[in-house]
Amino acid sequence: MGQYAPFLIAVVVLFLFILIVSFFRRYKRCPSDRILVVYGKVGKGSSDESRSAKCIHGGAAFIWPVIQDYSFLDLTPISIEINLTSALSKQNIRVDVPSRFTVGISTEPGVMTNAAERLLGLSQENISNLAKDIIFGQLRLVVATMEIEEINSNRDLFLAAVSSNVEAELKKIGLKLINVNVTDINDESGYIEALGKEAAAKAINDAKKSVAERNREGAIGEANALKDQRVQVSQADATAVEGENTAKITIANSNAARREREAEAERIAVAAEKVAQAKALEEAYAAEQKAERVRAERDKASQTADIVVPAQIDKEKIEIAAEAIAEQTRRHAKGDADAIFMKMQAEAKGIFEILSKQAEGFEKLVKSAGGDSSNAVMLMIADKLPELVKTQVEAIKNLKIDKITVWDNMSSGKDGKSPTSANFLSGMLGSIPPFEELFKMAGMELPDYLKGSKKEKTTANTAIEDATEVIDVKGKKTEKPSENPPKNPKK
Repeated sequence: MGQYAPFLIAVVVLFLFILIVSFFRRYKRCPSDRILVVYGKVGKGSSDESRSAKCIHGGAAFIWPVIQDYSFLDLTPISIEINLTSALSKQNIRVDVPSRFTVGISTEPGVMTNAAERLLGLSQENISNLAKDIIFGQLRLVVATMEIEEINSNRDLFLAAVSSNVEAELKKIGLKLINVNVTDINDESGYIEALGKEAAAKAINDAKKSVAERNREGAIGEANALKDQRVQVSQADATAVEGENTAKITIANSNAARREREAEAERIAVAAEKVAQAKALEEAYAAEQKAERVRAERDKASQTADIVVPAQIDKEKIEIAAEAIAEQTRRHAKGDADAIFMKMQAEAKGIFEILSKQAEGFEKLVKSAGGDSSNAVMLMIADKLPELVKTQVEAIKNLKIDKITVWDNMSSGKDGKSPTSANFLSGMLGSIPPFEELFKMAGMELPDYLKGSKKEKTTANTAIEDATEVIDVKGKKTEKPSENPPKNPKK
């Protein structure tokens, strides 16, 4: 035993060394730009429910072999370009809002769990596409709740609404919104451009008005200065020529000419001022006219969006409803056709069964007749003989004879003995086919006990010949006619 002690010690040391190395290999540290996700059997949460994963950011954890495994989520920000076009605003005007969003996986405890459950194993491109779909929907929703003036003038309010809606949806999949940058906002109707032109026209008009007012003030100041100058010069001249009579006349004439020139200059100045004011007003009116045209185009676009677009939507609804009714009619027609086909198929099957049974019956009938088809036909005719006799009798049953009058001289028969009335009744009764003739036509022979004797036949004929009374078809008897009937009897 002592000789194996060093070997055992070496084995134990080697096992401990492997165990320590494995322990250090299973101890994983999380970098600052990643999230360590430990999944498998990771314990229970605060609500005593099993957790799907444990997320660690900025730390380390020991990964138990067999029952646990790990993976990393990258925290690198993702820049997504969103070119939203034709989004309906609250005024039903379509707006283009090109923007760029920057998102990344959140490091909040609850949101990190969402990211581990929904984004683990996805590439950056897949995560970007998923976030892009969410951002598109929420951005359209925000645009639909705001007017164009708010979106264009109050960008802070618009960005706050977008950030609030988008971030709430991104947190559900473990992302957070880092930055939103809206580059420009345009609308297909030119409403925003019209607003800008209107503001520019207003600023230009205000500037022109201010310049005209400054020019007017300058002209008035200049005129007042000239006025003061003239007054002071006149006073000085009046004082200088006060003692000289000749100088007074010269000065008076000079002053008159000067005043005339000054009046002309003042008239020119006033006219120039009026012309400048009229030109300024003309430019202002032209700018206002242009602004009114832009406003009219804006109102026209608004009316188009309020009336034409709903009418087009109603038209599309009617077309869709008509297509649905047509499809329903086609399906009903197909169902009717299938029902008729099944009915005809069932009738054909029934006729086939009847003919098959008749064929089987004919085959058995031939077998019963000893295999002779002629005897089988005789059996069939014998079976139908009562119906044939009935048909022959029915041929004269329904003859409509109201009345028959016969003048019989009792010796006008063919044999010169039997009366004419007897021959008539005998011929009428003879029109009924006798059984013997029917059997002969069918190829059979009537038994002797059904034929009767010749004596019986003679007695019957004699009884018919002795009948001399005329029988009314309706059951009334007439008197025996005389031997010499009138020339024109009535029938």
